[in-house]
Amino acid sequence: MEKVVKSDAEWRNQLDDLSYKVLRKHGTERAFTNDNFPKLPGMFVCKGCGAELFDQSDKFDSGTGWPSFTQPASDEMVGESEDRSFFMRRTEVHCARCDGHLGHVFPDGPAPTGLRYCINGAALNFEEGDG
Repeated sequence: MEKVVKSDAEWRNQLDDLSYKVLRKHGTERAFTNDNFPKLPGMFVCKGCGAELFDQSDKFDSGTGWPSFTQPASDEMVGESEDRSFFMRRTEVHCARCDGHLGHVFPDGPAPTGLRYCINGAALNFEEGDG
């Protein structure tokens, strides 16, 4: 996989304010503001670099207000790191191609994985297709 590396000015020029805050500054959007994607077959891709991250078939309604998935489309495209901000200990997930912050993964999801990838909608685009 070829890494996508850009200057801060290039990211600011490419992304809207909220997507920049989330992807490049590890921000979080307010709940229930960006989970309005179509319910059609397709793929959720990184808004920063277009990497295929999550398949629609793995999306579920967690009731949290953020798009939630049971697993990434590919383990190679979603990386993890420890997040100790706000006096918490969480597992952050990021796009492995551009290092954009996506959200966090929690061990309280449904079968088959038991995981909940809680992702900021501002970090994603949806591409309709077979997935």
